Amino acid sequence: MEELVRTNDPVLISFLESILEEAGIKHFVADGNMSVLEGSLGIIPRRLLVHSDQIQKARMLVREAGLEGELRPDTGQA
Repeated sequence: MEELVRTNDPVLISFLESILEEAGIKHFVADGNMSVLEGSLGIIPRRLLVHSDQIQKARMLVREAGLEGELRPDTGQA
């Protein structure tokens, strides 16, 4: 899996999850349960991960949503 987005914004994560789900792209939110350790302060960013074979399509959807600035750098592994 490759990192698509890293953010402290739970609304952004939720929005991106809905975009990916609608497109049928499997994904995983890493560090989503870290709020237990941090006291729900939102200090530890959540990472939205996508399978390597779908990362380019996911990146395109994020760009189309006008959120290109949120994307992690493209590693070119896909």
